[in-house]
Amino acid sequence: MSENSNRLSGETSPYLLQHADNPVDWYPWTAEALDKARKEDKPILLSIGYSACHWCHVMAHESFEDPATARLMNELFVNIKVDREERPDLDRIYQLAHQMITQRGGGWPLTMFLSPTDQSPFFGGTYFPRVARHGLPGFKDLLTRVAGYWRDHRDEITSHGEAVKEAFGRIWEAPAATEGTEVPMILNDAPLAAAREELGQAFDSQHGGFGGAPKFPHPPSVMRLLRHWRETALGQDPDLEALYMVTFTLKRMATGGLFDQVGGGFSRYSVDERWMIPHFEKMLYDNGQLLALYAQAWAVTDEPLFRRIATDTARWVIREMQSPAGGYYSALDADSEGEEGRFYVWTPDEVRGLLSPAEYDVFAPVYGLDRQPNFEGRWHLHGFRPVSEVAEAAEIGSDEAESRLASARRKLLVARDTRVRPGLDDKVLAAWNGLMIRGMAIAARVLGDDAIAGSAHRAMTFVRDNMMVDGRLAATWKNGRARLSGYLDDYAFLLDAALEMLQLRWDPADLDFAVILAETLLDHFEDKGNGGFYFTADDHEALIERPRPLADDAIPSGNGVAALALNRLGCLLGEPRYLESAERAVRSAWPAMERAAFGHCALLDALDEQRRPPEVVIVRGADGAEWARTARLLFAPRRLVFHVPGDAGELPEGMSDKVLPEEGTRAWICRGQVCWPPLDTLSALTEALKSGRA
Repeated sequence: MSENSNRLSGETSPYLLQHADNPVDWYPWTAEALDKARKEDKPILLSIGYSACHWCHVMAHESFEDPATARLMNELFVNIKVDREERPDLDRIYQLAHQMITQRGGGWPLTMFLSPTDQSPFFGGTYFPRVARHGLPGFKDLLTRVAGYWRDHRDEITSHGEAVKEAFGRIWEAPAATEGTEVPMILNDAPLAAAREELGQAFDSQHGGFGGAPKFPHPPSVMRLLRHWRETALGQDPDLEALYMVTFTLKRMATGGLFDQVGGGFSRYSVDERWMIPHFEKMLYDNGQLLALYAQAWAVTDEPLFRRIATDTARWVIREMQSPAGGYYSALDADSEGEEGRFYVWTPDEVRGLLSPAEYDVFAPVYGLDRQPNFEGRWHLHGFRPVSEVAEAAEIGSDEAESRLASARRKLLVARDTRVRPGLDDKVLAAWNGLMIRGMAIAARVLGDDAIAGSAHRAMTFVRDNMMVDGRLAATWKNGRARLSGYLDDYAFLLDAALEMLQLRWDPADLDFAVILAETLLDHFEDKGNGGFYFTADDHEALIERPRPLADDAIPSGNGVAALALNRLGCLLGEPRYLESAERAVRSAWPAMERAAFGHCALLDALDEQRRPPEVVIVRGADGAEWARTARLLFAPRRLVFHVPGDAGELPEGMSDKVLPEEGTRAWICRGQVCWPPLDTLSALTEALKSGRA
């Protein structure tokens, strides 16, 4: 530790290292910090953020870098800084505590004040300015007031802390045991129908998406609608409105400012309802989910825009977000050179100087350079006019217009790459890698892209080789160090990703990994009494509560993904323990799904596959790759297709009857725990899939 650095200097988190030279005597969340607070009887000031967070940077510059503020913090509190991406367990607990205490939604930076005896929260907020403004107290004044309240109202604070902990217990207790709702003996489709209705009511018919500003992509909700449409598509009353909500939303996000029109990839959310101006940070977890969605939407619609967006997003990930070792990085900052969005915005003169006149004449009207600036005196690219309309006005064909736009984007990317880049959070998170590996595997299969497939394979190999420590998954890796015990999301998302990878390219190592992940979920995360999964393992550090989250947020619910993936793995391997665990998880969440169906889309996907078991297709033999491609031609979200090559080695017991034929090719189709006789011709396989026999 250097003379001017604090205890964060030995951490690997880029966010914590951003604060290592603050005059604040920061600690990471460690036993040392908690012991110090108890021994000195000082309240804890807990500050939670992440490296790409704009307002985290603002509060750091205003307060944490200010010597006078730091002296006050060091005198009155034990100060703990947490990266919410490394410690989502702490973030979940204290975000909920903030909501309970303030009756307002949380966010980052999160600023919480905790009792030193048991870390129960007694006051909190998010961003606080240096001096009072906009109804918020100045941070230094707040520090003295909170310290005074701690000194003068200890009994009240202790009582309040107990009430908060009791409320936590009620919120995260297994809902089936507390809500008085009778779970049906046979699960039904009522929550699926309710979610379809609720999402339809929340849909923004003018701009796409759900709700108003700020507007988030909500991939689990879009996927739920796409799965719902597919379930109705072959019936007498296909839900074309559900498909329209999906495609309209995806088109508006793709042509708007949420998508980086030059370099690919999506920002975290739009500050307006029109998807025009994003909060410019780019997160791996958003892009993993959206990559899969756009590839699947292209498979459904054959819409060229969706293919381009999926391809450009995957290329951005490979180019900018994949480490040389193979793992995917976490995030790109919103800021560069001290300004939010500076890296991404343009002026018309700058663009005109980089493009040919023919290119500019198409590019400018499509992306709004012929209008007034839309972001702090500059232009952030947003699709204002359809390409077909601009092409018609320019008296050229749409294909020619698209060609000029593609050329223009390439030129702007080359020029933009010379700018000062936003900060990169280069830690590798297991859960987020799971989401991106899944997205890349799906995109590689759908698009038939070997480069994307290779990227996914390198990432999965990296996680298996570097983030497993003594048989257990680490949550984060950086600079050769795998750290922190894995959470539910790490295991669930990587299990889901492993199943997608096995469909992309059968690898016995991925199957072994999937089994290890599944067994750990059952052994260390499952609520044996009520069903479902805790967010932390049974041997995790003891905190004031052990969360059991069910609802989706920016990422799908770990309980939902675990239930879906365990059910699929159970069907593939014929393992009843996985099937039973998956069913218990869905049953335990039934009251939550009944209360707010659309908030639990990942669990609804798991419920869907409890009601209609996944269709598992296994192909072996000389033409296995071609047969597998044929089985995947139709978008069928409940169909899993595995091409098991001849050199796959010994198969697990549940697949041991899928013997490689001496000649030719053979396919097996199973639905749930029922399998049909093997098929020896491609036409027989096609007919079986088409007829719905399997």
